[in-house]
Amino acid sequence: MMGGYGDVQMIDENGRRMDGRKPADLRPISIEVGVVPVAAGSACVRWGTNHVIAAVYGPMEAHPRKISRQDRAVLDVRYNMAPFSTTDRIRPGFNRRSREISKVTSDALESVVLLELYPRSKIRVEIEILCAEAGTRCVGLTAASVALAHAGIPMTDMVVSVASGKINDVVVCDLNKEEDNYGEADLPMGILPNSGELVFLQMDGDLSPDEFQQAWDYNMEAGLAVHKIMVQALKGGDS
Repeated sequence: MMGGYGDVQMIDENGRRMDGRKPADLRPISIEVGVVPVAAGSACVRWGTNHVIAAVYGPMEAHPRKISRQDRAVLDVRYNMAPFSTTDRIRPGFNRRSREISKVTSDALESVVLLELYPRSKIRVEIEILCAEAGTRCVGLTAASVALAHAGIPMTDMVVSVASGKINDVVVCDLNKEEDNYGEADLPMGILPNSGELVFLQMDGDLSPDEFQQAWDYNMEAGLAVHKIMVQALKGGDS
């Protein structure tokens, strides 16, 4: 959510941000798979101080029957923020924001999951935000993608999601909480790293064509870096 308070100085004269990063730098990221033993596949992603767990169940028989599709599986995605995930207690349960993010995440994942292999079935994806800093929709989508791969669900590619934006008229990669709150623009994207295709894009705030291109380039480069961590985690190595 852009605050637009231009008087908050978030980048110094040397191009260093409040957390010490350069404009193109990502926050620290680690990924671990197999964190929910009862799930078919799961992933834990720590991205900055974001802490997100995604778990995949199925394929299973689609219930209720009316949601069933004869020619493919149904992807049932639920994004949820734990009540303790932010400094302000969040009321438990689905709200408008979580419904919107669940829908956007589902649409992005449907573009890569080979749902036609599982007719009349359902694949359930649970995304739980345990600690929220900034960019939870991006972290949740990335975690869900890793969890689906860990579950062995066939996909044409994994989805990596990163958000760049603008602070104090400077385009930067991977906004932290202060940058997200007080920056001038935010550009989250969902990227297919093997093809470079886009499956998700939103923009909040104003970017010139050159600034948009810079944010796009930062996201693409960051997406490739995050993809390497995802692959390493699935191979069982340290990420």
